[in-house]
Amino acid sequence: MAKSTTQFVCSQCGGSSPRWLGRCPACGQFNTMVEEVIAPAAPSKSAAKPAIGGRAKRLSEITYERYNRTPSGISEFDNVLGGGIVAGSLVLLGGDPGIGKSTLLTQIAAHLATKHKVLYFSAEESCSQVKMRAERLNLDSGDLLIINETCIDSLESELDGVEFCIVDSIQAVYTDDLSSSSGSVGQVRECASKIMRIAKSKNITFFIVGHVTKEGALAGPKVLEHIMDTVLYFEGENQENFRILRAVKNRFGNVAEVGVFEMTGEGINAVTDYSGVFLSESRGEEAGACVTPAQTGARCMNVEIQTLVSKTSFGLPRRMPLGVDYNKLVLLIAVLEKRCGLSLGGYDVYVNAMGGIKLNEPSCDLAVCAALASAYYGKPVDKYAAVFGEVGLTGEVRAVSYCEKRVAECVKMGFKKVLVPAKNMKSVLKYKDKINVVPILYVSTMIKALFKCD
Repeated sequence: MAKSTTQFVCSQCGGSSPRWLGRCPACGQFNTMVEEVIAPAAPSKSAAKPAIGGRAKRLSEITYERYNRTPSGISEFDNVLGGGIVAGSLVLLGGDPGIGKSTLLTQIAAHLATKHKVLYFSAEESCSQVKMRAERLNLDSGDLLIINETCIDSLESELDGVEFCIVDSIQAVYTDDLSSSSGSVGQVRECASKIMRIAKSKNITFFIVGHVTKEGALAGPKVLEHIMDTVLYFEGENQENFRILRAVKNRFGNVAEVGVFEMTGEGINAVTDYSGVFLSESRGEEAGACVTPAQTGARCMNVEIQTLVSKTSFGLPRRMPLGVDYNKLVLLIAVLEKRCGLSLGGYDVYVNAMGGIKLNEPSCDLAVCAALASAYYGKPVDKYAAVFGEVGLTGEVRAVSYCEKRVAECVKMGFKKVLVPAKNMKSVLKYKDKINVVPILYVSTMIKALFKCD
């Protein structure tokens, strides 16, 4: 059998070289040469006859395959995955150092090990360190299999009867097929490809820990995310107890799902009451804050948007949003200036969505405008009032989806008034006895309804 060799290929133009070069001789780009494996050509099978009728099938002839889901033991994690763990899937979990990736997966592994065969493939920590963490978390992990190894080639021999496997982490393992060090682009890609072949051929579910760069993206080639079934980001500040799990890719569920967790001394716990995370205790006392019911996947949660408007010290005013799209903020400021008469051209504008959540849906437009108007006039919004709706360039408030669900969430949380788009009013008439529903047609109407401004 011919032995596999390696070559260095430019990731920009595809030019190849038998050895590594700092600059590609074909396109002239620096640091683009990546090591790749050259597999020997398979022997020709010209004598083999093709299957009669071919292998293609009509879509109507294909039977629907239902994916069996296994609960992980953490409800918020299951919600982000789409209802549980799918057998034979590849789940990539990325996050900053110390955010709690290994802790979360250790808890999941301990829960799965009570009924399934689970292997923890630790490349960064020794077996005693993993055991120490499990004991600190008071986990029943006596049946959990642990191996401390960095060569991915020895993984397949340990998977006899294993249903779930955790690889911690993909940047710390390597394959002997490449001569480069672990963590390089070629090593990450080749190791991930080997794990994918094992997962699909043996129907084993893999949880893979991935490091992130200083820009917040997953370290390694983009193909690492392409071959995964699910890509999750674990976010939060190390100084805070709350963490947010976000799905950016999910072949078996909704990518808009968000899970909220709390880091405690006993481990990571799921948070089901979001009021303490996305709502402040002092809302309604100071100007510049407004609550909006945001739809994240299949759930609706009330999120507080805080704004600060201050005189600029520079010729060009600053716009600093956190959790809100920058271009959307600039658009809303222009609408407030042109359609509502708010002179924000000489003010710095800062916007923050509480809890570190990202509001990407257009329904939060009206709440951002309400918070900016509150900061501009210095009048606080009632703490029991919520606002949602999409804002157009003409100043009109457009209808949004899930209106009935948003109003129901406000009723559940004890709000007394909710400002909704006038075009959605018919769908929420049944809540008029439980909450004061105010139809809004223009942004200027919303400002008058909240602050009694002319």
